[in-house]
Amino acid sequence: MSTAIEKVSVIQDMPQGPVSTLPIQSETAAVLSMIERAARDPSVDINKLQQLMEMRERISARTAEGDFDKALTSAQAGMGRIRTDSHNSQTKSRYASYGALDAAMRPIYTSHGFALSFNTENPGPEIVRVICRVSHQSGHSRTYQIDMPADGKGAKGGDVMTKTHATGSAVSYGMRYLLKMIFNIAVSDRDDDGNTAGGDIRRINQGQADELRDLLEANNKDRAKFLKWAGIERIEDLPADKFEAAKNAINYKATQK
Repeated sequence: MSTAIEKVSVIQDMPQGPVSTLPIQSETAAVLSMIERAARDPSVDINKLQQLMEMRERISARTAEGDFDKALTSAQAGMGRIRTDSHNSQTKSRYASYGALDAAMRPIYTSHGFALSFNTENPGPEIVRVICRVSHQSGHSRTYQIDMPADGKGAKGGDVMTKTHATGSAVSYGMRYLLKMIFNIAVSDRDDDGNTAGGDIRRINQGQADELRDLLEANNKDRAKFLKWAGIERIEDLPADKFEAAKNAINYKATQK
């Protein structure tokens, strides 16, 4: 029977190529088991034990990053286009406010284990760098950033706001742009999520409609408010690609009681 010290030596002598050559779950379990046994063995060389600990950290980090990517894919699959709700009088254009984006997206990304936190930096005169840290319950996180002008100038180059107002506006714009960029969100003036070009919209089936009704009833949610949130008159009118987002929204709001 091989001892813990011998197994540590085997790990030490393994090729130093990418760790991904072994299945993640079995490799992690094997290394954890070796570390536990080695830690209880007073004859184990401390340097070899340190090597095992470092290997464990690399495996854990790689697994967490993979979980992050999978969750991001799933979250994006449940997000459709978001309808504009605000008007910019200077550019004469419509846009989706941060509130509209947050109301549509937060229930989805939190249900997939994501949390967002924002911060700012000052990289130069009249510039605000807005930073968003996207963390996942797996332990992996990524940081995104965008630089926004804070000079108080309007669309035509004139002074239209104070420096304080300009800073707040730059932060608000940056948060909104980052939120759309992180989850690859498109904005539209249409209610149909841009899924058709004049043709029929694919709606949820009767079984899915019944499931939503049951969820609303089970969580004691107001059906009228749900219909308003979804922009539809009947539950059966819900676009099929919004089904998962609707379920996530109902379940999310149920946890906020």
